Amino acid sequence: MAGVLTGFAIIGAIVAIGYVVGRLRVLPAGTDTALGRTAFYVFSPALLFTVLADADIGQLFSALLPVSAAAALLCLLVYAVVARLVWRRGAAESTIGALGSSYTNANNIGLPLAAYVLGDPALSAPVILLQLVIIAPIALTVLDVSTSGRLSVGRVLTQPFRSPLIIGSLLGVVIAVTGLELPDPVMEPFRLLGGAAVPVVLFVLGLSLTGQRVLEPGSGRRDVLLATGLKIVVMPLAAWLVGAFVVGLEGAELFTVVTLAALPAGQNVFQYAQRYDRAVVVARDTVLITTALSVPALVIVAALLAP
Repeated sequence: MAGVLTGFAIIGAIVAIGYVVGRLRVLPAGTDTALGRTAFYVFSPALLFTVLADADIGQLFSALLPVSAAAALLCLLVYAVVARLVWRRGAAESTIGALGSSYTNANNIGLPLAAYVLGDPALSAPVILLQLVIIAPIALTVLDVSTSGRLSVGRVLTQPFRSPLIIGSLLGVVIAVTGLELPDPVMEPFRLLGGAAVPVVLFVLGLSLTGQRVLEPGSGRRDVLLATGLKIVVMPLAAWLVGAFVVGLEGAELFTVVTLAALPAGQNVFQYAQRYDRAVVVARDTVLITTALSVPALVIVAALLAP
């Protein structure tokens, strides 16, 4: 588990640096917003394009995909029902919380974790594919419609082609499926830009913590706690049940799918919240708390299921 702890230590250090820089006020006001938009529109799409383009097509559509989809869908629906029908949250706020309960950090933590612990960074590719090609377009459409105040069939149909994250993912999948090999002069700029995505998003997360307290009264604590419980406890349990007793996975495959389900909520959730200015504190706190709690969760998963 040294790889898991090392990965989380690196992530925590970058978030801490962002927090210290924010406290020292060495950057102008609005820097976190500007950097967040840059990561959303430039760095993250480049990263997803290169990761998916280099992935093996067999891994992209392996048995891990339906198991991951079932676990994510369960948590997403549970949160959405409670938030909308019980707590009467708005559509945008419910969407952000539902993403926090089901949207795994398959990029920033999943990739290094797959490399260090599972032995192959491409093992996280099916989850990335699921989230960026299926879940994200639906969520971004809801956020777009609910924040703009109007429903347009044209906007809904073109949403996947207007989101840079989804465009980058789709192009990467096309490269992987067709087996096309682009020359290094074409791919290298995207690799360089993509390399900035993880540290910039983590740094911005640290900046956003300046002057804030996690689970502060009035910040949506029960929303955060519900999303956290679903993400860290329910989602890996659901992946284990579906994987072992429905799909019939065992050994390394079962360990892989449960490990990926036990990852914390992705920084993309914070990006989406920041981009649409909805439930930003809920997204931030959910990402932070699930990141901290996923360490013991991953240790337990490894102790029980590691082949």
